[in-house]
Amino acid sequence: MLPGRLELLYEDRDLMVVNKPAGLLSVATSSERDRTVYWILSEYLRKKGEQRRPAAVHRLDRDTSGVMVWAKSGRIKQHLMERWNESVRERRYVALAEGRIAEEQGTINAPVGEISESRMTVTSTGSPAVTHWKTIRSGDFYTLLSLELGTGRRNQIRVHLSHIGNPIAGDAKYGAKTNPVGRLALHAESLVICHPRNGTVMRFSVPAPDSFVTAVKSSGPKKRH
Repeated sequence: MLPGRLELLYEDRDLMVVNKPAGLLSVATSSERDRTVYWILSEYLRKKGEQRRPAAVHRLDRDTSGVMVWAKSGRIKQHLMERWNESVRERRYVALAEGRIAEEQGTINAPVGEISESRMTVTSTGSPAVTHWKTIRSGDFYTLLSLELGTGRRNQIRVHLSHIGNPIAGDAKYGAKTNPVGRLALHAESLVICHPRNGTVMRFSVPAPDSFVTAVKSSGPKKRH
């Protein structure tokens, strides 16, 4: 386990795959430079004597936990990003959505665009965005969903679930009214990717926190605070 409760799941000469905890930034912002996945991995490589800078191939929001891939060079990052649709076979998330969703599965196909520097929305002028979902477990107040990205727009899952009236618990930014697990209830559960050097298909998976299931079974929602 690395500092900041960051877990290193896999490493070779090209890639690092981590399990990012909720509350940890992926990369630096104007107000936070040190408490980031980038900084932790940079220090890890420096202490190993590797003169490399980690590069985020994709990002997770601060309050989203789960599987995240980092390249060990700009060349590898560029290779993956240029061939993202071919390299990534699956990106699956688990989310605790507010409300009871009656259907067992469905697809949200709604374009997503930016309305401010920090906020996205469904808009006819946005970029195409597709999210496939299946119900894992439903309760009286929450539904636990497995979601697979058909596209990778910023905040896509958060925006799409808010759009259908079932925002992610703990996501006040996109309309949630409760916070039963004390965080944004979104977790990047699995990633299946082809290795950029040899094409080997690799699968990385980390189960969602038990608190997500516990919330579904709860007798009532807790108001956010």
